[in-house]
Amino acid sequence: MIVAAILAVLALVAVGIVALTQRSGGEGGAGGAAGELTALRIADTAQSDYQDAIIEVGRENGLDLEFVNFDDPYLPNTALLEGEVDANSFQHIAWLSAFNGENDSDITPLFSTNISQWGLYSSTVTDLAELPDGARIAMPDDPSNFSRALFILQSAGLLEISDEEGFYPTEEQITANPKNIEFARLAHESVQTAYEDPSVDGVVVGTDDFDPALGITVDDALQAEDPEAPSSVPYTIIVATMPDRAEDPVWEQLEETYRDQRVVDAFNEEKNGQASYVDRPRSELLDALEELDKARET
Repeated sequence: MIVAAILAVLALVAVGIVALTQRSGGEGGAGGAAGELTALRIADTAQSDYQDAIIEVGRENGLDLEFVNFDDPYLPNTALLEGEVDANSFQHIAWLSAFNGENDSDITPLFSTNISQWGLYSSTVTDLAELPDGARIAMPDDPSNFSRALFILQSAGLLEISDEEGFYPTEEQITANPKNIEFARLAHESVQTAYEDPSVDGVVVGTDDFDPALGITVDDALQAEDPEAPSSVPYTIIVATMPDRAEDPVWEQLEETYRDQRVVDAFNEEKNGQASYVDRPRSELLDALEELDKARET
């Protein structure tokens, strides 16, 4: 009886030690003994199967990943600044530059993930020539994406923009508007819903912003942006963090996870050609951010 009782106590102690070890393995940091997982919280804007693939592959790479998704596109950066998350994965470089400038922050890119295929779309016309005089075009109201939309309209021959305005032209820098295009500036997340609004003649937005049920692809665009062009680098989606953590070795594990073919396949399946995976050197991302910052400050 005494021996049995002692063995039972020892068994309980062993279970407690294992449980404590498992808990301690997921409490963040960039290292740990073999078999432990490093916990990372990543802010994003929408739950997806793509995130599930990242989480699954991340465990194989020693990471215990949690995505924290927000409806408001400003909150992933706010959460990062307040230390609620370790990184975020939702914004392009131009958005980051604008946010840093508006908030006196210094969030920095770690690595690239993808670029959304943007374009001018219409539910009422099938050719640019069919757009009526005074056409009302819905586009995002934030500075970086509004400028991006203006460039797409310029590439379609609908506008001319002063060459001196760099990456952030506004309506004031439009030098020609032969069709008298009217701009309906909406919150980014609302632009795609205006696609079927009878008061709107077209929308400029990312193809992957549309409800998948609509079946809209880049082939439906009246004018599409070239995601491989050097001018598209500012619109590369990135994983970002605070500068004091930018050299943490854990990001190598995270980038390896994002680059895994299973993750890429999950992304391609989810986006169905509406966005492209890209692998750009961090130095290129930092150079683009610096150039955007200078353009914004002039």
